[in-house]
Amino acid sequence: MSFESLGLHADILRAISEKGYTTPTPIQLQAIPTILAGKDVMGAAQTGTGKTAGFTLPLLNRLMETRNSHGGKRQIRALVLTPTRELAAQVGESIALYGKHLPLRSTVIFGGVKINPQIQKLRQGVDILIATPGRLLDHVGQKTIDLTQIDILVLDEADRMLDMGFIHDIRQVLAIVPKEKQTLLFSATFSADIKTLANGLLKSPMLVEVARQNTTAENISQVVHPVDKKRKRELLSFLIGSNNWRQVLVFTRTKHCANKLTEQLNKDGITAAAIHGNKSQGARTKALANFKSNTIQVLVATDIAARGIDIDQLPHVVNFELPNVPEDYVHRIGRTGRAGSEGEAMSLVCVDELKLLKGIERLIKIDIPSMIIDGYTPDPTIKAEPIKNGRGGPRPQRKNNGQRTGGQKQNGHKPQGQPVANGKRKNQSSTNARTAKPKQRQSNNVNRPDNFGNC
Repeated sequence: MSFESLGLHADILRAISEKGYTTPTPIQLQAIPTILAGKDVMGAAQTGTGKTAGFTLPLLNRLMETRNSHGGKRQIRALVLTPTRELAAQVGESIALYGKHLPLRSTVIFGGVKINPQIQKLRQGVDILIATPGRLLDHVGQKTIDLTQIDILVLDEADRMLDMGFIHDIRQVLAIVPKEKQTLLFSATFSADIKTLANGLLKSPMLVEVARQNTTAENISQVVHPVDKKRKRELLSFLIGSNNWRQVLVFTRTKHCANKLTEQLNKDGITAAAIHGNKSQGARTKALANFKSNTIQVLVATDIAARGIDIDQLPHVVNFELPNVPEDYVHRIGRTGRAGSEGEAMSLVCVDELKLLKGIERLIKIDIPSMIIDGYTPDPTIKAEPIKNGRGGPRPQRKNNGQRTGGQKQNGHKPQGQPVANGKRKNQSSTNARTAKPKQRQSNNVNRPDNFGNC
């Protein structure tokens, strides 16, 4: 079936054709006609399935059909909520791409950047707003935004928004937008919390599901490399160098470890950059752009920062540390093997992480093959140590005027361990970083084990 058969606007079809796409993905085949019919949708789709276009294409089409129903003034009629800045930017790019021949205007707002330029964009008039919950409520608190004319509400990556503690912010937004609207909820996993949210939000939703829940794509090869934790960086450098990998996305549990690993990779002669919540938005954007253009070989990311990283044909994903939450493994490796391409996901697993590995295998219902790399056989005498959770605590709540409460200090600093509203945790060291030993002098010699046991 072609895009032409789905009943999309001619100018949208023109933009799709210019991008080189001819055949809808399974999620698009199911979602687009349902959304065009005006029905609420509960969509389950793994990353890399074309899910973003699955809701942006019909969203644009629906707005074109009703563009004269609100009078002459341009008002926000569609709101897309995303958990992270990177994902907001990705959705914004999709809407701009497919709507470039349409008389619709969109903008993206998120934290980490100045608010005044966003206010100016909003004053000029916007049809489609893509936002992170925290910055959206900042605008609500300053009365620089009007959400009373929303026709379509999209919650993208709803599972991640709940993981990051956005439920209170979401409820505040729901109290502002009209009750009569079309609501689209997309999630890679459907936990009990997601189902509870959907039951209170959606009206007789159509379930659009293209893969069994909590599964990994079949075109991603997965492998575990057992290794002592103090030799992980050494093994990673060996794998990148010996295989001549040119584009590798590496995941760590904490910002501290991401910074430390990036520093060591660069010392090893492997160009790398880190992307996480403590980085400025400019630094994050630059690191991602350099990675996409192959200016750097390795992008080291935490789970929160990695949402929204959309790179065509990314060949390699490495779990330098396994995630504490098994579902995050599915999201991580879903960065590769996108849109039908082949991908490779490997995990460097030390004895401390064997329980985490078992939890992941139970979730995805497969046993991941294990292969010891010559020269890196784990020391069987090393005993497992507890792994501290690198995530922060619950998000601070807000007053009705959009100001944060819940322990915020009078001087404006956030209490340690509390993430701010746009998903960026500020002035927070990870639990593991706070208990780390003093930093030891590192050698540039790749073959010398480093102190990554303290990440």
